[in-house]
Amino acid sequence: MKVVLKDRKGKVLAAGVDLGQGISPADATVQDLSRAIFKAFPKWNPSRQRLTTAPSSSSSSSSTDAVVLAPGKRLAEYNIRDGDTVIFKDLGPQVGWTTVFLIEYLGPLLIHPLLFFGTSWIYGRDERKTVVQIVTFCMVMVHFLKREYETIFIHRFSNDTMPLRNLPKNCFHYWVLSGALMGYFVYQPGFTGGVVGSIHLDALPFIVGMFVYAEVSNLITHMILSDLRPPGSKVRNIPFGYGFTYVTCPNYFYECMAWLCVAIVNGSLATYFFFVVSFVQMYIWALKKHKRYLKEFGDKYPKNRKVMVPFLL
Repeated sequence: MKVVLKDRKGKVLAAGVDLGQGISPADATVQDLSRAIFKAFPKWNPSRQRLTTAPSSSSSSSSTDAVVLAPGKRLAEYNIRDGDTVIFKDLGPQVGWTTVFLIEYLGPLLIHPLLFFGTSWIYGRDERKTVVQIVTFCMVMVHFLKREYETIFIHRFSNDTMPLRNLPKNCFHYWVLSGALMGYFVYQPGFTGGVVGSIHLDALPFIVGMFVYAEVSNLITHMILSDLRPPGSKVRNIPFGYGFTYVTCPNYFYECMAWLCVAIVNGSLATYFFFVVSFVQMYIWALKKHKRYLKEFGDKYPKNRKVMVPFLL
């Protein structure tokens, strides 16, 4: 079987990409085509490829009726036969999501200890660490060590890679906002609370307890999501139980709860700023996932679930 490969402007990239002997049009898969393209063009490994059906109108290769070819499906499911055309887009250099997460969370794990233990070098003076500083440091380190653990042992990603060009933007959120910005103000010598003011020490055990509850709950929801997807697959199912009864993304809710606890402990505007930015970003992600679930599962998806905050949002 051979397929004509064109770019989105209609330029022919290959007059006939040969999927190889023994592969019939009825049995040929999207992976077979990706591998054949990679063999013909070694610079385009499968992670860089975005393949879509040719639009019905020959006048526009960017027509909205083009459908993305999903790995795991047969070309026949898209009515692609021998000699038909497929549209190709180069997504550029890619990086695996596991690597992305490991790099993102590594930033705060390096920056916070640097600021916490390097006070005299960074601020020019040193004082005994306050309770607020010690508790904040422990909370931040626990959070990001947990995230690294989840990345290695728990998470299963629906997409294998993301464009490498997006990595600096992703890292900015963690390395700068939750790392350098938050840490610089909280670990200043003698810091006992920001403009908002830190929590009273009598209430500290309760807030730390809420933080632990949020972190453990976040871990549980990630485990539930991981168990929904068999290893090596991209299958999506409806999650139920622990938090999912009330919202589509309880993992985001619990993570926001954890960061709110950190902000209450140290009262720093930088920490509250990170909390607000994180809440908005996670709500946007949750809303997209909520709409995707409703579209994919229809009436099977519980209609009473909120997006991220139980009973509210």
